[in-house]
Amino acid sequence: MAGDAQDIPRLELEAVIGFNGHVFSGLRVHPGREHFIYPLGCTVILKSLKDGKQEFLHGHTNNVSCVTVSKSGRYIASGQVTFMGFKADLIIWDYEKRAIHARLQLHKAKVEGLAFSPNDKYLVSLGGQDDGSIVVWNLESKEAICGSPASAHSAGHCLTIDGTMRVWELDLPNRKIRPTECQTGQLKRIVKCIEVNDDLFFYCGTTSGDILKVNLKTRLLNSCGPRKQKFSKGVNTLKVLKSGDILVGSGDGMFTLCSGPNFKTIKKVQLEGGVTSIAVRGEGHQFFAGTEAAQIYRFGYTDFKEELIATSHNSAVNDVAFPFGSSELFATCSQDDIRVWHAETSKELLRISVPNMTCNALDFMIDGHSIISAWNDGKIRVFAPETGRAMLVIHNAHSMGVTAIAGTRDCKRIVSGGGEGQVRVWEILQGCHRLIETMKEHKATVTSIKIKSNDKECVTASSDGACIIWDLVRFVRNQMVLANTLFRSVCYHPEEYQIITSGTDRKIGYWEVYDGSAIRELEGSLSGAINGMHISQSGQHFVTGGDEKLVKVWDYSEGEVTHVGVGHSGSITSVTISSDNGSMVSTSADGAVLRWRLR
Repeated sequence: MAGDAQDIPRLELEAVIGFNGHVFSGLRVHPGREHFIYPLGCTVILKSLKDGKQEFLHGHTNNVSCVTVSKSGRYIASGQVTFMGFKADLIIWDYEKRAIHARLQLHKAKVEGLAFSPNDKYLVSLGGQDDGSIVVWNLESKEAICGSPASAHSAGHCLTIDGTMRVWELDLPNRKIRPTECQTGQLKRIVKCIEVNDDLFFYCGTTSGDILKVNLKTRLLNSCGPRKQKFSKGVNTLKVLKSGDILVGSGDGMFTLCSGPNFKTIKKVQLEGGVTSIAVRGEGHQFFAGTEAAQIYRFGYTDFKEELIATSHNSAVNDVAFPFGSSELFATCSQDDIRVWHAETSKELLRISVPNMTCNALDFMIDGHSIISAWNDGKIRVFAPETGRAMLVIHNAHSMGVTAIAGTRDCKRIVSGGGEGQVRVWEILQGCHRLIETMKEHKATVTSIKIKSNDKECVTASSDGACIIWDLVRFVRNQMVLANTLFRSVCYHPEEYQIITSGTDRKIGYWEVYDGSAIRELEGSLSGAINGMHISQSGQHFVTGGDEKLVKVWDYSEGEVTHVGVGHSGSITSVTISSDNGSMVSTSADGAVLRWRLR
């Protein structure tokens, strides 16, 4: 049933909201000037600069650690990380065909850096610190020409080794590469990035916040700067423009244009999050910066004004919700914030920030006038969805953080669950609140709450292995379902005579609401917990997602998988179907939000 994902039809992936800003120099602009290239999890994404359409290169088995594009634009290369002792894949993609040109394996554990030769004949790859070797590949024959340890004792990134910089020369007839050390005199630096300019000089950005200019022929240090005002938190990335000026991205989020000869700052702009990538479009009239806060900015050379063109979560997304009766917007929550997105364009419409706190769950009230949210500091926060204004804060709602939340149909009550296992019912009045009742039965975290449409009953799932159906009029337990699992989610069938549950035992259980008896049990996934589940309004289908990283659409009555969505590279944390059943959104632990087409 859940088994062979090969023969099951694939879900169509409509859009991905996400950008891994922690991959240094991961954001690239294709020489054709039409597309961005950047990594997210184990996918390489091509995004059109004109209309924002995305294409996906699937092939890596683990997170992508580096990306580069050949000078002609014919090839893209990407490397990945893998587990200790295993070989990490390096994939060369044919850009036109959007297909794998070659899959190369030599490096252990991680591919640290990649560079094409300007003539598109060779690719140089550098292994991570557990591998430490440099390999030169022939692109035509798809074979390694030669390899060599990158340094006597590798500690580095991209030919950057313990204060030693090496220039390697390729000796083709003998299939050897030969290093020469660069002389920097008394200067000791750890180099983070290297940029070669017109075969005369190369520039190195260092963790100390200065730039070294080294002569490529003589291997001697030419100059070092800036003398006084160093770049705070180190130079993460560099780009040399045709004019000789240098674009510098530093760890404190400063994006700087400085003059080539003396590294003096000409213009600078403060961005959100440390700058990790700079990509130049065309002749350098336009450039892009990617930051650790998972934001992408666009700049014009003349005005040097930043324009935020893409935003995404940079930590695990915990929950997602559509407003009742609308499929145009949806909200997601993670550490520090709640964000409201426009579904069609994937644009961020609103960000509600609560610094240093994590939002565990959220929901829209049925009237659409408020977003209710559960936070790890034990507070329930209610916000206005248009402005993000805080309408109400319930302090000390739960002692070990609020972990689940739901609103009643009449919009007058909130039911919340906490880390300590209590379920509480709150009355929401104009600008104030009142605790109506506390129900203590669960022994562990309440993970999911669903309320019946008549507001007289609710079901709560908990990681103590129990699902309890509560009477919301008398505040007593009506029924209890027990299983040897940590329940993660529960859903009422729209006709409300059955519930379905999922959890860490990889099973999907169907239960009778009336007496709590088990109806059937399905094998939900081959590996890992099922974290998220949502049922369509008709009750014909439901969707699941979990640690298996696959989104599955099930036929409710048959208990069979009808479609599978492949695209997540982190564990799926939540899934939800839009009100019109036309699409669905899934979120994952790597900060990605994916939108799938359902019909």
